Amino acid sequence: MMALPGGRHLDSVPLQEQRLHFMQVDSVQRWMEDLKLMTECECMCVLQAKPISLEEDTQGDLILAGGPGPGDPLQLLLKRGWVISTELRRIGQKLAQDRWARVHSMSVRLTCHARSMVSEYSTISRTASQEMGQAEKLLMEKCSELSAVTERCLQVENEHVLKSMKACVSETLSLLGEHFGQLLELALTREVQALVRKIDTSDNIYITESTTGNLFGLTQEGAPLCRIIAKEGGVVALFKVCRQDSFRCLYPQALRTLASICCVEEGVHQLEKVDGILCLADILTDESHSEATRAEAAAVVAQVTSPHLSFTQHLTSFLENMEEIVTALIKLCQEASSGEVFLLASAALANITFFDKMACEMLLQLNAIRVLLEACGDKQRVDTPYTRDQIVTILANMSVLEQCGSDIIQENGVQLIMGMLSEKPRSGTPAEVAACERVQQKAAVTLARLCRDPDVAQEAVRLSCMSRLIELCRSPSERNSSDAVLVACLAALRRLAGVCPEGLQDSDFQQLVQPRLVDSFLLCSNMEESFV
Repeated sequence: MMALPGGRHLDSVPLQEQRLHFMQVDSVQRWMEDLKLMTECECMCVLQAKPISLEEDTQGDLILAGGPGPGDPLQLLLKRGWVISTELRRIGQKLAQDRWARVHSMSVRLTCHARSMVSEYSTISRTASQEMGQAEKLLMEKCSELSAVTERCLQVENEHVLKSMKACVSETLSLLGEHFGQLLELALTREVQALVRKIDTSDNIYITESTTGNLFGLTQEGAPLCRIIAKEGGVVALFKVCRQDSFRCLYPQALRTLASICCVEEGVHQLEKVDGILCLADILTDESHSEATRAEAAAVVAQVTSPHLSFTQHLTSFLENMEEIVTALIKLCQEASSGEVFLLASAALANITFFDKMACEMLLQLNAIRVLLEACGDKQRVDTPYTRDQIVTILANMSVLEQCGSDIIQENGVQLIMGMLSEKPRSGTPAEVAACERVQQKAAVTLARLCRDPDVAQEAVRLSCMSRLIELCRSPSERNSSDAVLVACLAALRRLAGVCPEGLQDSDFQQLVQPRLVDSFLLCSNMEESFV
């Protein structure tokens, strides 16, 4: 049973009605709070900006009206920032449709939101800087200019005049967006500076935990905020936490925040400056740290070695500590108590194999193939296509080494790789489907590389790998119509056909092996399945 102010209960009201009721109550309460900060003129603007029609861009007004709690400048900035960004986008859409009445009413509403943000932030923030004051002034001037020019457009009927005025409105809207972005960045920078300063100077574990949690929340708002945090010393402060024994229980939270910040170039550069890789290596190799702490350290390693980030490819300090890190990660994979820990450790290893070729040789010496293939039979550690994607990535990159083939055969790896050719999504979500495609593609690539070794090729033929590869080539549904999987399977099939041509029917040989690769690809990619 849910209770509302005044002792009323909504235990028998349908869920949608409850939600609407809560939205309305929150809206009224929020309006009453805003009323103290608004002049009578602004109240009139709000009333004028409320259309009677229930269009798609007005149905969210009740939700947007709910504001952050008192005294929370960060939440205020994020909430109001999101509202104003949404309004700017919607005004642009209505302007493109020449719906001038909506453009004007939404411009007035935008002015109210901007003035509310400025007023509320000034009330709860510290002393405003001259730069902030100038940015606020420019923003409000552009808001007034937009409201005035859109009002004039309502009175114009000549299409040619309206066309020229539309360009003026579009330019004003663009400049308004720039001024808003500058003001929001300045305000957020001030708040981030305060958080970083608190982490850097606090010796209280509870204050540091709360502040680090706030900083992590900001990293989830996107790359722009991660850049601000990195520039304002967030990486330095968090590594300071990770170097103090008294804060050991906060290491996982601090490392998780660091992993998020290092998705941007500024974060990785700051990590390099403070010898962050050395700190991560120390944490990973120190078994007195909890598994959760070492897993989060592995997540940071995975982030800074990501092959998708070009700016991480020149970490000289990583190469100096790579052997220790790789050894610790293999041990973490071997001892992982959960699928999440194994996933983080194996993802770090997979990225490292792209980062430097020496890593593959290290993994071979550390019996990584045995560790990884044994884990494939442990449902507690490996039970998702995302984890198998990491494993097969490591195997694919290691398969360029000549010694890899014998280790694969010894650990019954060919059969496991063949099983990966049949990877299917359970939920059907786009992310899981994409992961399954990657597993199939990399499994085929691994087979193609390994089958340079005649022993591996004979084992693959014995296990009927050729039949499965042919099925993947000829049946689009088996590979989810993925072209990448098709190319990899054709390459693997041709490699196997060179070892055992008698394993192919004439039609398969003539269509999938004999022609040029591009011709076989075009043939298979144009196949349409019959559902008759």
